[in-house]
Amino acid sequence: MTIKRIDTNPRMSQAVVHNDTVYLAGQVGNAGDSVPAQTETILGHIDRLLAEVGSDKSRILQAIIWLDDMKDFAAMNEVWDAWVSPGNAPARACGEAKLATPEYLVEIIVIAAVD
Repeated sequence: MTIKRIDTNPRMSQAVVHNDTVYLAGQVGNAGDSVPAQTETILGHIDRLLAEVGSDKSRILQAIIWLDDMKDFAAMNEVWDAWVSPGNAPARACGEAKLATPEYLVEIIVIAAVD
């Protein structure tokens, strides 16, 4: 059994691959940006991390999205809906939570299959 860790520091790894599954840490955008801008940045991080381990957004199994305020649900979904792989929508949950700092408005956690 091999475990591969990506972008690791003393606190956490940005991605961990075990067997044929990759677990991404919660991804955030640039503090202070708008919800759409933060979401676009986050999805770019997800694309990069998935590519690094031999996966892509069509292989996402589950996404968990945290919003600082559910009033931003529609704004985040506009960006998400344009990005998600057609015909490959993952199981998804979205809820409201206070994030690491008030400047972060969106955080997305992903689990995906790896080839």
